[in-house]
Amino acid sequence: MRTQTYKTNYAELVALTPHASNWAWALMGLLIVACAPLILGSHGLNILSVIFVMAIGILGLNLLTGVTGLISLGHAGFLLIGAYSQAILTTDYHFPAWLAIFASGLVAALASLVVGIPSLRLKGLYLAITTLAFTFIVRHIVLFAENITRGSEGMAVEPLKILGYAIKSDMPFFYVALIMLVFFILITLNIMRSRIGRAWLAVRDHDIAARAMGINLMRYKLLAFMVSAFYTGVAGSLVALQTRYINVDTFSILISIEALAMIIVGGMGRVHGALLGTVLILLLPELLNFSFSIAGDRFTTLMADRIYEIKGLMYGVVILLFLRLEPEGLAGIWRKAKRFWVHWPLSQ
Repeated sequence: MRTQTYKTNYAELVALTPHASNWAWALMGLLIVACAPLILGSHGLNILSVIFVMAIGILGLNLLTGVTGLISLGHAGFLLIGAYSQAILTTDYHFPAWLAIFASGLVAALASLVVGIPSLRLKGLYLAITTLAFTFIVRHIVLFAENITRGSEGMAVEPLKILGYAIKSDMPFFYVALIMLVFFILITLNIMRSRIGRAWLAVRDHDIAARAMGINLMRYKLLAFMVSAFYTGVAGSLVALQTRYINVDTFSILISIEALAMIIVGGMGRVHGALLGTVLILLLPELLNFSFSIAGDRFTTLMADRIYEIKGLMYGVVILLFLRLEPEGLAGIWRKAKRFWVHWPLSQ
């Protein structure tokens, strides 16, 4: 019986996965997801693409908040920077769209220094308010810099081109978003098992002890800000490529609240938790639509008229339920279910 508790050497401790069978299960799941276009229509593929794109940004936020312990409400601001960087680089400077994706992440990472450096000595609520203020500042800069960003009118975005083929429909973009998500999942898993990842965990668990062990708190906190912003900037650029038109109103403060809800519901500090939380929160409106459509026309009309109020209410209810009943989130539920299955019939 596998216990997955004791490690006999350092290689097992830093292994990407403890068992080769995990790779087989992961590959099987990836193949199933890749076959989604055979079953789903345009609307379903669009929802999955949104989940893939947002999951990249949530992985970055999870590294900052879940792994390093730095609460941030600036997710919407970095998404906004990434999206407008993609639009400006491809429209005004004729960058190749695929190169502009990573350039947008670098722009967001550099912008994170603006909020990261002054916030190095802040914690908790003070840091959250600072990052929230950063989002407001970025939104107003975009509105005032009309010569660059077109102000409140928004910007059209050049489509992504691969080998001369312009990706404008849902199915090709679905595979682009899926490949990018798998790429960033692998990067995140490797970061987590590296010296940097272990240092971030030490900073989160006890920063004074981490300093005593020789960890440079300022450097690793700033690095966490930059890596998280890079992930989010790439996600923002993919949002721009998917929608093909961006406006400052698209990136509201509610996105930052939703992003924080995703890592809380999924399980803070866990890669699969960030993915599960993203899926649940983004599918929640669809589940509500389906439930209300079964209930009748009256509830369907209510959903159409009060969509934002109902979404906010459901986010609050879901967060409260998880904090009260399962603080480890969906990742905790998954871990308990897997342990029950592995140890059966000796499970308790």
